[in-house]
Amino acid sequence: MVTISRIRTKIGAFLASIRVKILLAFFVVVGVSFIVAATNMNGVVENYLISQRTREDSLAAENLALSYASLFQSGDVSALNNRLQEDALGLDGRLLLLDTDGKVQYDSMNGLCGQRLQIREVLRVLSGEDTASYGMHRPGRETVYRMTGEAEAEYVAYGVHEMEGSWGPLGALVYVSRIQGMMDSMSQVSRQLNTVFVLIGVVALALALILSRVLTSPITNLSRTMRRMGEGDLSVRVPEKGSGELLQLAVNYNTMAAQLEKMDRSRNQFVSNASHELKTPLAGLKIMLESLLYQPEMPRELQEEFLQDMNHEIDRLTGIITDLLTLTRMDNRQDAMKMEDLDLSALTEEIIRLLRPVAEKRKQQLESRVTPGLRMTGDGSKLNQVLYNLVDNALKYTQDGGTVRVSLEEADERLIWRVKDNGVGIPEEDVEHIFDRFYRVDKARSRETGGTGLGLSIVKQMVSLHGGTITVESRMGEGSCFTVTLPKNREGGPKA
Repeated sequence: MVTISRIRTKIGAFLASIRVKILLAFFVVVGVSFIVAATNMNGVVENYLISQRTREDSLAAENLALSYASLFQSGDVSALNNRLQEDALGLDGRLLLLDTDGKVQYDSMNGLCGQRLQIREVLRVLSGEDTASYGMHRPGRETVYRMTGEAEAEYVAYGVHEMEGSWGPLGALVYVSRIQGMMDSMSQVSRQLNTVFVLIGVVALALALILSRVLTSPITNLSRTMRRMGEGDLSVRVPEKGSGELLQLAVNYNTMAAQLEKMDRSRNQFVSNASHELKTPLAGLKIMLESLLYQPEMPRELQEEFLQDMNHEIDRLTGIITDLLTLTRMDNRQDAMKMEDLDLSALTEEIIRLLRPVAEKRKQQLESRVTPGLRMTGDGSKLNQVLYNLVDNALKYTQDGGTVRVSLEEADERLIWRVKDNGVGIPEEDVEHIFDRFYRVDKARSRETGGTGLGLSIVKQMVSLHGGTITVESRMGEGSCFTVTLPKNREGGPKA
């Protein structure tokens, strides 16, 4: 039962596949086109053959009626019979001469003399409705055999033309034409045409199978890749084959898959780093707490030192958790932007004023070059945090007596912050990672300065929320320069 159910599922999936739909669509379009084409072609061939035969037989009947009129009027029986047989043999048919009452007077086969012919074409001519009439009939094999002498034939044609004498109508000439051969030829041509169309259809269907496989192969590969990605393998990629929209689809999907894989690695690294950053102060707290618990005779000065260290570690934990929550809110777009018209020049000067005492304490020079009156639309609190973090970092990683320069200027409707120092600098291999979460160039020193490893990540996210960019240039021993570019007017939201 399980096997049957699985087979049914596979059959259902195959019938619902796009390949089958393409084949069905192709089959319907090509099939209908071929049926219409075959029908029209057969009709054209049949109409041509019938029209040609009708003209030939009608012309023969007309010429014979004109030539037999005088002989029929003279009543020369011997001459009429001899000529009828010769002409009938030459035409491969049967000739009948009828009087005005429709009675057969002369017959090339001598079988119908004295009988009246109740044939539609004869009645039309003798009644004066037409001077000539022609028709093809399928009266049955017995009647055809009686009229033409052909065994197993089913078709016969009658060409009738009036005979006109010197004193008026004499009767009519009937040309009984054997058309079974023509009908057989038309059937053969029709079969050949149908065979050709069937062969073309089979070839077209085979090509459609190949074409549908080629067309749907990228989609099948994409579906297979998506299934593997759904199972957790984010490294799988779609072969970038073909051209046009299908190639673009594969390229776009691979780009998306690469971004997802990068995000997954980043997430795993983030979780690992976060666990490590939280575990380190907790381990220190545990050691100090155990020391206080199991060493009751510990000197008071050492106890106070342990308590101060514990307070410091708790502050670090609080800082890490606060920064993590900030990043999470910004990642989920839950940290609402309070957009307002800001005097960015005044905001810059205020931050420099707040941090100048820190610089003076270390005998550092905090210089500024701020173009006055520069305004923009933004979130003042977040922009304050951006510049504060950059300047504070510059002061922390610049040696005593060093210099930090802060500038603000306008260029091409954008405002540009630059924070430049002559501190230790950043190694070249670390520059591209400094905005990664929990990334530290010098882990020991970073912890000594109280950093969480999230400050620059938060800065970059806040700049991005304002539609701006942040870049860094640095050389070891020469210092670093952070450049923040912000649009003057923006409604809010992340940069596209």
